[in-house]
Amino acid sequence: MAEIKNIVGRQVFDSRGNPTVEAEIFSNNGNKINAIVPSGASTGTHEAHELRDTDQKDYLGKGVQKAVKNINEKISKALKGFNLFDQKIIDEKLISLDGTEQKINLGANSILAVSMAACKLAAIEKKIPLYKSLSKTNKFTLPIPLLNIINGGVHANNGLEIQEFMIRPENVVNFKEAIRRSYLVIQNLKKKVNNTNVGDEGGFAPDINDNEKAINLIIESIENAGFKPGKDVSICLDVAANELKKPISLEYYSKLINDFPITSIEDPFGEDEWDRWKELTKNENIQIVGDDLFATNLKRLKKGIKEKSANAILIKLNQIGTVTETMEVVDYAHKNNLKTIISHRSGDTEDTFIADLAVATNSSQIKTGSLARSERVAKYNRLLRVEEELGKSVKMNII
Repeated sequence: MAEIKNIVGRQVFDSRGNPTVEAEIFSNNGNKINAIVPSGASTGTHEAHELRDTDQKDYLGKGVQKAVKNINEKISKALKGFNLFDQKIIDEKLISLDGTEQKINLGANSILAVSMAACKLAAIEKKIPLYKSLSKTNKFTLPIPLLNIINGGVHANNGLEIQEFMIRPENVVNFKEAIRRSYLVIQNLKKKVNNTNVGDEGGFAPDINDNEKAINLIIESIENAGFKPGKDVSICLDVAANELKKPISLEYYSKLINDFPITSIEDPFGEDEWDRWKELTKNENIQIVGDDLFATNLKRLKKGIKEKSANAILIKLNQIGTVTETMEVVDYAHKNNLKTIISHRSGDTEDTFIADLAVATNSSQIKTGSLARSERVAKYNRLLRVEEELGKSVKMNII
């Protein structure tokens, strides 16, 4: 039997230099592991609550000592002696201990840090990789990466209204080839941008304010790398419509889709503009991804499926706050033929949990930034190791 002996919370820092929560968990068998939660800049109103301190003198109110205190004084005592091999029971206890739908009392950041740490420690106790411990099957696929190579919106200090301009390698035989293609495109783009400043997620943040100019820069970079736009490497957008000063019309999206090799658009409209989402999703040739629309929330996903609002969902652990709830959303999406994209946050950490989660759930894609900044590259390196470990038995996911 592997049981929780103790849990220690502490304040550490994310990739933007802001405080975040780490939980270190100890078993009765002498094993231990830590987990660190990320934090978003572009956040929807339906996400689980991130508990921050209010003292402006201490990290401008962004400290997380309240969340840390909740781990050390409440959660650790409540979970002592719990079976590490029963993640659902652990998470249900965390949810009931908080007592609110959006985890306002304890904070989703304290709850998720513990949930992730318990999950990781269970894998150690089983002496198997995290992705195998998380999985309900022994058949695995690797996700196609979505790499954010030009940053705009709240992720960069330029004039681009669209938040992320991404590339997606197409028809690749393995993850190693997906990263190779992406690298070559990025290096060619580097020669074209006015400067090499990078945004929060590692993509370039050039001093331009025209969406179509950014797209054309990427197309030229794909071609200069020796690839065919749309066939070998396609373009994906994250609009983050909640952050727009002025909404983008359905007609403009149709123009972009017709004029450019765009295969995916994330959050084209606001999080509660269900009817507008439905109209764009009628185009069966493009992936329409719900991030703020769904907020990794089962209730909102069920509504979206009923209304046919999107054909893919972005999965962010900290939008809902526990591993169990996240897995339930992924399972429901797959049962209803929605693609799942496991995602980082703009304020991320060195924790590679999402890489294992993508493999464990056979999610079609992973979104974790560009090939820059170590907190982004860590996820790609983890997936390269998993591919090597699984050998010829593992294939790339088919979109």
